[in-house]
Amino acid sequence: MNPRLVSRILGILIMLEAVAMLGCGVFARFDVLEGDEAAAAALFMSAGVTGAFAVAMILAGGLRNVVDRIPRREGVLIVGLGWLLCSAFGGIPYLFCPPGLNWAAAFFESASGFTTTGSSVMTDIEAWPRGLLLWRSVTQLLGGIGILVLFVAVLSYLGLGSKSLFMNESSFRGGESGMARIHDTSLALLRIYLGLCAACAIGLRMMGFTWFNAWCHSMTAVSTGGFSPHNRSIGFYSDWGNGWLIEMWITIFMFLCSLNFLIYVVILRKNWKRLRQEEDAKWLAGICVAFILIIAGGRAFHGDDTFTHALRDASFVVVTIVSTTGFGTADYELWPAWSKVMLALLMLMGGCAGSTAGGFKVGRLMVFLKSAKLEISKTFRPNIVFRVFVNGNRIDDSSRARVMFFLTLYLMIAVFSTVVVGFLEAGTGIDLETCCGTVLATLSNIGPGFGTVGPTENFAHLREPTHVFLAWLMILGRLELFALLVVFFPSAWRKY
Repeated sequence: MNPRLVSRILGILIMLEAVAMLGCGVFARFDVLEGDEAAAAALFMSAGVTGAFAVAMILAGGLRNVVDRIPRREGVLIVGLGWLLCSAFGGIPYLFCPPGLNWAAAFFESASGFTTTGSSVMTDIEAWPRGLLLWRSVTQLLGGIGILVLFVAVLSYLGLGSKSLFMNESSFRGGESGMARIHDTSLALLRIYLGLCAACAIGLRMMGFTWFNAWCHSMTAVSTGGFSPHNRSIGFYSDWGNGWLIEMWITIFMFLCSLNFLIYVVILRKNWKRLRQEEDAKWLAGICVAFILIIAGGRAFHGDDTFTHALRDASFVVVTIVSTTGFGTADYELWPAWSKVMLALLMLMGGCAGSTAGGFKVGRLMVFLKSAKLEISKTFRPNIVFRVFVNGNRIDDSSRARVMFFLTLYLMIAVFSTVVVGFLEAGTGIDLETCCGTVLATLSNIGPGFGTVGPTENFAHLREPTHVFLAWLMILGRLELFALLVVFFPSAWRKY
């Protein structure tokens, strides 16, 4: 174990976070709206505290003996601790700036930003100054691409190895990183990510948004995070004459960013053969269309709404849930129980591997369903050799076993966490629906859940220990379990 290497790299990572805080502070300093002077002061102080800690870690790690690669165990440790530290320091501005949050709520809000979950403890978002709301959106912009992948793009030019970081950042564990040098691929992903963000912002500006709101919503749409400067989220714009167009535009970008970003690298490199083999996107699109039609048709059939309006609501809600963005328009808590069960299934699944979405990913669902079909077929035809292919690649028995283990562990953690939330909130009158909804919303990085944490509510009424536990759960889900769990099992990484 090389603690000096870990300290140095974590220090540089936190320094990048301090620079982002400083940028938001400069915006707040020159903004003319009420409250931004306090926001500027809070952001500058936070940047100072964060930067000082970063410098201390860099000096503790030393500036000599730069290695040409990061060993695997150090890479895993950096990823797990990196997300925890970024979330901890990212919450400092919420402590300093009025109306202010307590330490547990600030950590929760910051973790929700960096993990692109979108759950919030702010009871009145519009009461916060724009400088803090910008920082809130920036945390999701950084978290969406994976702040450690941004870190890789920078470190590759400093001569530091980055493969371990890149492979342990959950969103880009798609097995295709060898298609080019890691830093080239990470820079290509960064350009694509920022290009989508700019395109979304320009479109929203043309539809009547201010530049501030356009950029805030584009950052949180492309990151599939879901933070909004408005209490009503996207519902704030639904009553506009072009409200349906705004919803459709944001829906398009939420869906695009729930796909594997490496698809866009493949398109840019004109690898059409590889693109035709892509199954994840086809499955995700098919699932979205099916769920939209079933929910809209079912609600229209039962007389809950007209088909046209039900289709509009279902289209936005299904995509915002499956992409784990969590923007709000319609209150799905008022929908019938069967439709909420369908939304819960989408919450568990999430988007594609290699996207900014959460959940256990549609690729694992594909492997599970194809494996189930294989095992059923082998029961009746035991002498025939069957093979499972996903995205043109053969999935061997070992890979299938890992997928099954992941899904089992994911569900076990969800059940155990539901029990923990119920225990921590004992005596508050919390019901089972809220417990389950809280865990689904945070572990799958959705944002809104069910019950008292539904799309028109927030998480402010929960206790401080619950906020801390849920923040940890968000990071656990963002890193797809293992990169964070291994931090708490030193015996595992000492044996590498």
